[in-house]
Amino acid sequence: MTATAHTAATLGAEDFVLLTTFRRSGEGVPTPVWVTGLADGRRVGFYTTMGTGKTKRLRRTPRVTVQPCSRRGTPTPGTEPIEATAEMVQSGPEFDEVQAAIRAKYGWQTTLFAVVAGLATRRKGLTYRDTVVLISPEPRSSDREDTPHA
Repeated sequence: MTATAHTAATLGAEDFVLLTTFRRSGEGVPTPVWVTGLADGRRVGFYTTMGTGKTKRLRRTPRVTVQPCSRRGTPTPGTEPIEATAEMVQSGPEFDEVQAAIRAKYGWQTTLFAVVAGLATRRKGLTYRDTVVLISPEPRSSDREDTPHA
C-alpha cells in the first residue's frame, strides 16, 4: 500500500474529518464533514451543497487540509493536518459512489440530516447534496516512500 493509499484509507475510516478551506487572505476555515473512502484507494470524498462557503472557497483554490476530528470539529489528539487537493464534481460515477457510500456508512443519520439541511438550503434557493468533493491527500513527509527512514 502506498503512503497516499494508507492516508486515504485512514481518513476514510474516520467518522468525521476536519476540512479546512482557505479564504483569499489565506485564513483557514475549518468545517467537520462526514467522509468515505473511494474505491480507487487514493481519495476520500464527502457531499455538500454548491453555493455554501466551502464550495465558494474551493472554486478559488483547491488547496485544503484534512484531519481526523470529533463531531464538533475538535481535532483528534495526536493527529496533524494533512495537505490535500480538492475537486468538486456534480455528476458521474464518483458522484454516485460517494453519495451511496456516505448513505451506507452513516445510515439513518443521513436521512435526519437531509431533512434539517434540506429545509435550510431550500430557503436559500440551493439544492442539498448536489456536489461531491473528492479529496486527494498528500502523504506526510515522514510517510513518503522516497523519504529515508531511520
